[in-house]
Amino acid sequence: MDCQYPDDWPDYELIDTGDGEKLERIGGYTVIRPDPRIIWDKKATSVIWQKADAVYIRTSSTEGHWQIKTAPPREWRLNYRNLTFILRPTEFKHIGVFPEQAVNWDWVTKVVNRNYKILNLFAYTGGSTMAAAAAGAEVTHVDSIKNSVSWANENVRASGLSGKHIRWITDDAYKFVVREGKRGSKYDGVIMDPPRFGRGPKGEVWKLEHDLPKLLSAVKKIMTQEPAFFLVNAYTADISPTALENAIRCILPEKGTIESGELALRESYAKRLVPNGIFARWSK
Repeated sequence: MDCQYPDDWPDYELIDTGDGEKLERIGGYTVIRPDPRIIWDKKATSVIWQKADAVYIRTSSTEGHWQIKTAPPREWRLNYRNLTFILRPTEFKHIGVFPEQAVNWDWVTKVVNRNYKILNLFAYTGGSTMAAAAAGAEVTHVDSIKNSVSWANENVRASGLSGKHIRWITDDAYKFVVREGKRGSKYDGVIMDPPRFGRGPKGEVWKLEHDLPKLLSAVKKIMTQEPAFFLVNAYTADISPTALENAIRCILPEKGTIESGELALRESYAKRLVPNGIFARWSK
């Protein structure tokens, strides 16, 4: 199994991890966030951890709050190559970017052709959308959360990509794909980052194990006869990279290159790899 992590990112640093927490430097601002997968001990001294500007305190399995020691910059930004993300702390511990996804942005940049029509589902704040658009593709960005779509718009403007061909859709991913199939729409490449559990704009319930197979089946109908690439991510320990790989093999041509594995981040302090999700990718 492949394990991939970004290794050339001056603006981001995973400093240390341990005891269910991670210490990160994000655009010059340091935060501590919980992560249940971190079941080992910290290596850095308590003095280093105590210097964090903000700490997310979890009060239950689904709730928590930020303890702000030093206010984040008025314009808190994170740069990765030619992409810029506007950051802000949210009530769910997130800040608007998943750093481990940088390896996928690089992959998208390599496989995208200027003539491609790309669909990005569960697109969040637009990292993959911007990578594909910057490479010259026409992108349809779909997310069920209106605020996430607006946030992605901010990132596009901050990255100087406002003139690119991006169509913004606030909708349930599965319902949108089914309608696109009825309209006869076709896409050269598909990117999706489905959550383990979620709700659509009208309260539609999404459960990965139950709903991903039917979404993949619907996506198959809107891909061109000779698709260019397919990328799926997942953030659940209930399925493996091999399971994702097997699932997408069912909807793609036999000819092509397929890979799967873990997305990770590497600590700067102890050099340990910290798992952050799984992926499966196919390209022609």
